[in-house]
Amino acid sequence: MTYGILFEKAETAELSPGSYYAHVPALALTTHGEGIEGARAAAEDLIKLWLSEKRAAGEAIGIRVFF
Repeated sequence: MTYGILFEKAETAELSPGSYYAHVPALALTTHGEGIEGARAAAEDLIKLWLSEKRAAGEAIGIRVFF
């Protein structure tokens, strides 16, 4: 499966300058990382973990569609 990732510059005091959010709209997941590459890597790890836990629990992996 392929999931789109939307990147957004994080402008908050809680994260270091240069941080980005990575949103995965189809799975309603969000994470962050240092720079776009760090955010992309964090998103990939989160997607893998999320899918693994869903499979381990025997849950169906549904896709959310947003308009």
